[in-house]
Parts: sequence; structure tokens; C-alpha cells
Amino acid sequence: MRRTTDSSDRSVGVVLAGGGRGRRLGAGVPKAFVKLAGRELFRYSLDAFRKVPEVKRVVLVVPRGAAEDARRRLIRSRAALCDVVAGGRRRQDSVAAGIRALPACGIVLVHDVARPCVSPELIRRVIRGTRRWGACVPAVPVADTVKRRENGRVVATLDRASLVAAQTPQGFRRSLCDEMYRRTETATDDALLAEMCGHRVGVVRGDEDNIKITVPRDLLTAGALISRRKRERR
Repeated sequence: MRRTTDSSDRSVGVVLAGGGRGRRLGAGVPKAFVKLAGRELFRYSLDAFRKVPEVKRVVLVVPRGAAEDARRRLIRSRAALCDVVAGGRRRQDSVAAGIRALPACGIVLVHDVARPCVSPELIRRVIRGTRRWGACVPAVPVADTVKRRENGRVVATLDRASLVAAQTPQGFRRSLCDEMYRRTETATDDALLAEMCGHRVGVVRGDEDNIKITVPRDLLTAGALISRRKRERR
């Protein structure tokens, strides 16, 4: 008898992690609403994910107290496929809230709204890697020499040939997520939660343009990248 596969097993849900307050940007609004070239940060990522057919639903997570504002912004932009939820105290609490709001899906991608230059091509690579390994991160080589310090002194120089800098989106089979987000330890990224659970995490090629917006000068860099992409499409 032929085995049937539920279409939800192949579908992808996305959590856009935008729970940050953006204090280092000095914008006075949640990071998701910070303007880049005249548009809120979250819109760039949302546009990229909407270009990937496997993505069936996106949940935008914003700080508590900002959810209604986010919904109004989405209505004005007629953004389909997107819901809004309020985040929690820690980043992983916010992501867990976003995952709970997703419909049935086989894969969950978690992406920081602070990375507005994500491309559909990178998203597809992460989806393929997640289907292969169950958990997957995009990463780029570390260009700088990395040293470890203790008490103000260098104690080791690390072999950068074996080091990579992780980016988002990070992908996970939906079946892994319940176990991952039950953990109480604070994790610096979602893949670390998978590692803590004993799961292997695959790595795919990241994108040097997929920068993270942390301080005001990053907005200038991202704006230049977006302008270059617009010129290349002409």
C-alpha cells in the first residue's frame, strides 16, 4: 500500500523574532518597526519569505504592548500569511510563543527581523538543509583572528579554519521544537537549544550580505546593500 504524506509535513512555518526593543539603535520604537530606507525592518524579511512557495505562514513576534501596533501596520501593508504575537522575557520565550501560533507544518524557520537583507535563495538552502539534517544553520567563515582571554590576558588563539559565524534563518523539524523550547537554560541562538538536546545541527553556506542590524551604522550598510540589489534588478 502506498504511503501517503500529509501536505503539512512538507510545509514551512516561519517565526520572525522581533521582540527586541532596539535600544542600541536609539530609535525609540521596537526594533521590528525601525525604518530602513523608508520601510520597517520586518517588511524586508517578510517579503523574502513570501517569495518562497513552501512557506505557508509567518508569525511576527514583537515586544509586549506592541502587538496591536504591529497588526495595524500589517493591515496597512496588506501583508498576507502573517500573524502577530507578543513575546516573552527572553528571546527563546518569544520564539516559543511564535511557534505555538503556527499551524501544522513540517519545518520551522526562526529568523531575526534584525537581518533584513535575507534572500529567498538563502531561505531555500536552509529549508533543504533542515530536510536533510533535521536542524540547520547558515554560516559564513570567520575572517578575523579570534583569541580567548581571561583576566585581561590572551590565553589562546583559536583556529579560525574551523570557526564559522552563524546567521538566521535557522531551521528545525517541527517535531524537535517542543523538546528544544522546554529547556530552561538561556541560549544565545536557537540552534544551541537543539545542541543542548543532543541533536546534530547541519551547516549550509550563509550570505555575507545577511548582516545583523545592531547599531545605527548597520542601517547605513544595510541601506547600501538594498540599494545595490535594486540597481541589479533593473
